[in-house]
Amino acid sequence: MSQKKIKNALVSVFHKDNLEPIITKLNALGVTIYSTGGTQKFIEEIGAPVTAVENLTSYPSILGGRVKTLHPKIFGGILSRRELAGDVAQLEEFEIPEIDLVIVDLYPFEDTVASGAGEQDIIEKIDIGGISLIRAAAKNFKDVLIVSSRSQYGYLIDLLNEKAGMSDLEDRKHLAKQAFNVSSHYDTAIFNWFNNNGGDVFKQSITDSQVLRYGENPHQEGVFYGDLDAMFEKLNGKELSYNNLLDVDAAVNLIAEFSERPTFAILKHNNACGLASRDTLLEAWKDALAGDPVSAFGGVLICNRPIDLATAQEVNNLFCEVVIAPDYEASALDVLKEKKNRVILRQKTVELPKKQFRTVLNGVLAQDKDLKTAGPNEFTTATKKAPTSLEVTDLAFANKIVKHTKSNTIVFAKSQQLLASGTGQTSRVDALKQAVVKAKAFGFDLQGAVMASDAFFPFPDCVELADEAGITAVVQPGGSIKDQDSVDYCDAHDMAMVMTGIRHFRH
Repeated sequence: MSQKKIKNALVSVFHKDNLEPIITKLNALGVTIYSTGGTQKFIEEIGAPVTAVENLTSYPSILGGRVKTLHPKIFGGILSRRELAGDVAQLEEFEIPEIDLVIVDLYPFEDTVASGAGEQDIIEKIDIGGISLIRAAAKNFKDVLIVSSRSQYGYLIDLLNEKAGMSDLEDRKHLAKQAFNVSSHYDTAIFNWFNNNGGDVFKQSITDSQVLRYGENPHQEGVFYGDLDAMFEKLNGKELSYNNLLDVDAAVNLIAEFSERPTFAILKHNNACGLASRDTLLEAWKDALAGDPVSAFGGVLICNRPIDLATAQEVNNLFCEVVIAPDYEASALDVLKEKKNRVILRQKTVELPKKQFRTVLNGVLAQDKDLKTAGPNEFTTATKKAPTSLEVTDLAFANKIVKHTKSNTIVFAKSQQLLASGTGQTSRVDALKQAVVKAKAFGFDLQGAVMASDAFFPFPDCVELADEAGITAVVQPGGSIKDQDSVDYCDAHDMAMVMTGIRHFRH
């Protein structure tokens, strides 16, 4: 039969919150409840009848609670196939009740690891009985309903109310699928801890997902795996698209480089087209927009300070897809919400992953995230002339931007303002030429500006072109066998060059 009546339930959970309404409903439906340990005590305290598992198995909890439910009278009741006469006969022979509902959650292994607990505490949070109950009940979904997480309590209480203690095969199969999702995620977390998140095996599990309108293009399907609500509070606008999410990711990583002064960045296709640091957020916005007001149209905006009314009024003059800030003045939010489709996000403080993955060919590439950013203390002056203090500040500023720009790339900056960049070019010379053209197109004088490169110069042609454009100081990783050629050109033309030893390719 597709429909099954819940007669007996096993309840054994670590988290008791929101459990009471379920127990109350089961009791009202006349369901016999079996439980153990803390869950049994909880049920007794709310005044509901409960039978101790130990009374069913005639065996006590042993080994400090490590073994409680691992017994044939429990697993027989869960795994028995109701349509097989032999199974039914064995249940009668050994006085085993059919268990129709299992409510169990798992010890908080991931939370324990994240807390910095010691090895023994972590080991004790590897659930044995719970994971076994989940797998057994999910395997026998034709007869048993499995609730494997407190996140499913709402689903269960609705089911109990709507179907008066009955369940359909569709209900049971749905929860079985969820159960194997829970158990596989749990085992992945345990393996990765034992493996010290090593790179010899690729195992990742994310249980949250969001279906997107489409992927990179309308003919491609797209899904985001992760918990956006942990990262942002969405205050306005439509759902983020696949391309929005790529830009938002680039924006969040870029703005994290800037904390000392109010900073505004504008991104398009994962690259900054405008960025400035100023004494006020409004000034930062105006100078960021001046960097490339054409590309800014339809872009993603991000800043590192709460947005005030004056800044919001200026931002509102631009069509943009997404605005991200740590907070907003109420009046500023009202202004930004005038565009109903504009996505407005309040960014929360969340630790981001330190590993990156990308599908390639028939496998996956994994790498450590690029978390190194050389600042003034890491600069090594390679030329006879050292950069001025103002140039050093701008070199550090430009080097942060070049790190987050698609290769090959060149970045021009002056007075902590992005003047122009050449992005994603097949040659560094082309990237430099592109940056020069863009700077001139928007009326910037490059005299006294600085240049940052994501990788070394194999020939002196780049510094020669930069010199002709007015650049006076350069930051680059170094490492070419012909580094000295570029240094010699700078020395001969009164330019300063510093090296960082850190390349920032970005593909």
